[in-house]
Amino acid sequence: MSQLITPQQLTLNISARQFNFSDTSELIGAENISAQQQAWVAQSEAKKAAEFGLNIQQAGFNLLALGEAGTGRTTLMLSAMHEAAAKQVAPCDLIALYLFDGNGRPLFLKLPAGIGTQLKQALEQFVRHLAKELTNLLEARVQDNASTSIQTFLTSQVALIKTNVPHLETDKALTLYFELLQKDVLAFLEAWQPSASGDGDNNLEALLSESFFGRYRVNVLVEHNLGACLAGQSQAGSMATQGAPVIYDNDPSLQSLFGGIESAGDSSTTPEFMRLRAGNLLRADGGTLLLNLRDILADEANGSQLLEKLHRFLRNGTLQIEDLSSSSSQGGSFVSAQAAIPVSVKLVLVATREDYYLLIDEKYDFFSYFPIKIEFAEKVKASAENYAAYAAFIAQKCQQFNCSHFTVDAVVGLLQAMHRLEEDQTRISTQFAVLEKLMLESAAAANLRGANLVGIEDVKAAINRKYARHSYIEAHMRDSIVDNELMITVQGETIGQINGLTHIDLADASFGSPVRISANCYAGRLDVLTIDREVAMSGPTHDKGVMILQSWLHTNFAQFNPLNLTASLVFEQEYNGVEGDSASCAELFAVLSALAQLPIKQGVAVTGALNQHGEVLPVGGLNEKIEGYFRVCKDIGLDGKQGVLIPKRNMRHLMLSDEVVDAVTSGQFHIATMNNVAEGILHITGHELDEVNRLAEARLSAFKKTLETNLPKIFTK
Repeated sequence: MSQLITPQQLTLNISARQFNFSDTSELIGAENISAQQQAWVAQSEAKKAAEFGLNIQQAGFNLLALGEAGTGRTTLMLSAMHEAAAKQVAPCDLIALYLFDGNGRPLFLKLPAGIGTQLKQALEQFVRHLAKELTNLLEARVQDNASTSIQTFLTSQVALIKTNVPHLETDKALTLYFELLQKDVLAFLEAWQPSASGDGDNNLEALLSESFFGRYRVNVLVEHNLGACLAGQSQAGSMATQGAPVIYDNDPSLQSLFGGIESAGDSSTTPEFMRLRAGNLLRADGGTLLLNLRDILADEANGSQLLEKLHRFLRNGTLQIEDLSSSSSQGGSFVSAQAAIPVSVKLVLVATREDYYLLIDEKYDFFSYFPIKIEFAEKVKASAENYAAYAAFIAQKCQQFNCSHFTVDAVVGLLQAMHRLEEDQTRISTQFAVLEKLMLESAAAANLRGANLVGIEDVKAAINRKYARHSYIEAHMRDSIVDNELMITVQGETIGQINGLTHIDLADASFGSPVRISANCYAGRLDVLTIDREVAMSGPTHDKGVMILQSWLHTNFAQFNPLNLTASLVFEQEYNGVEGDSASCAELFAVLSALAQLPIKQGVAVTGALNQHGEVLPVGGLNEKIEGYFRVCKDIGLDGKQGVLIPKRNMRHLMLSDEVVDAVTSGQFHIATMNNVAEGILHITGHELDEVNRLAEARLSAFKKTLETNLPKIFTK
């Protein structure tokens, strides 16, 4: 038989005595473990996979972090990336130089961190000295008819550069570059001739311009400070860390990822190689780059191109800076002449499971470059270790947000809220983003009452305020029921009529509401006819539940004779469609009531799915359904006979509000469980299933006689 649930079973009661603190300020220790490290405790399996993938240095082992938004995917992965980067070698600077071979191709060099900036400053100084001495050098060449003074000047300047940048002595590529630089300057100055008209100043203007001096400058594409990595600029924000670079591009685009070529005005004389700009793939060279797949897919104009270019980059391991801002052919020869830059970046791609599995078939080759899959759990088991980690997480967030600390009872309230979010007494949600918001709202409630610590009353106030902000539609529907516009009866008994429970999810709010389900039975052979399905207002899951209901009826009543029955079912005053199988138990009870002519207690609302063997299966949205029906009964008037009948397999999902628990404790409301159809029909009608079946079989026999009597007579000669 059905079993009434005790008040203690209606929610999870977490004992505050298991914690060894009175408020979370006591959890801020000398080691000051970060909130991210505490959150990793709840994502232990994800952490193992992340550490394994980040410590593999070979190319091709990129990481795919899967999970729902708010579970810490981005924050926790960034913390793991920084931790791994600290153990790796420092990154390199990337510079572009003018290549003195006449084909316009820039020379890309990777230099130790800080050397790129030193070289840039040294060559800027060289250009200034050259510009200052240029007139004198040319006059000396004309007077002496020799380039001795120019050669001496260049030799001394290169020696000065090597003194300021000692790395040049050991770098063969730079040594060759400076040899070519000296030859280039010497060739230009030797080729210069004074103006035939004697106007030397005008003739000198060709050299005293950026088109001449610019070729001797350095374009530092990626710059790092000595001993530190500037990890992330522009879209990515800036974060400093030791070791390899760590970049998070939170607004990926073709320009931000792959770099580009700065447009040149009509009068610009800036050399083309100086207009190159690096993207985050180049900035992350030697380190890690985090991207969110949703950010890429959300770019309707360039999302597909972004994925294709990323795929090409992963396949080739090289990158070529292109002019992505314009489709024109201007500068095309320069772009095509560029060398491909070898880049070693470990990509970390954050995605929801829905987005990943939606693309996996279409982009299988792309995802094959992400062999390290990291699954972020949406819920974890409720254990003392996880509770302690959540408490420490709360303490660290209080310190981070500079808000009031939480008492141990308030921490218990937050933990219960996370259980409620998951609708499970044995598992706790990992939606840390939700926890943070609830913390801040609770702290604000404490501030309003002038408290130094956040108490359990503040947590409950924050939860109630959030419900109040999103309760308009539910309140409107409840008023319609109280005003008898939506016909819901919560008192008395009626044949062929039952209160089912619906769960309405509006994305930012969800709630439960009762719906009247009615049934009529008469002689016929159409089985169970659902009006909602006939007018195409039901979904496939609901239709499946009705077909299971039909199977149960055939198993019980049509083993030897056809089921001479037509039963019509309808969700009364439901105009938005019906989906889900959680009302299949209520529908069966309504049919049995109409067939056996036994009344159903209208104060008891029913939810539960059904299988072919008459076993009752668990459903979702249970707490919202129960609380929504309770509020309706409360507004109409509680009489002690009202309640809800739920699947027994849903017991551990109960995380009901204090209001419902108090009503059950005082005997004004009750919640019962059923394991099968027999227990459910007994609870709502007061009659055993065998008795109901006998009455139903008698009515079915009458239906059979009616059909046989009205069959057309066939006369034969």
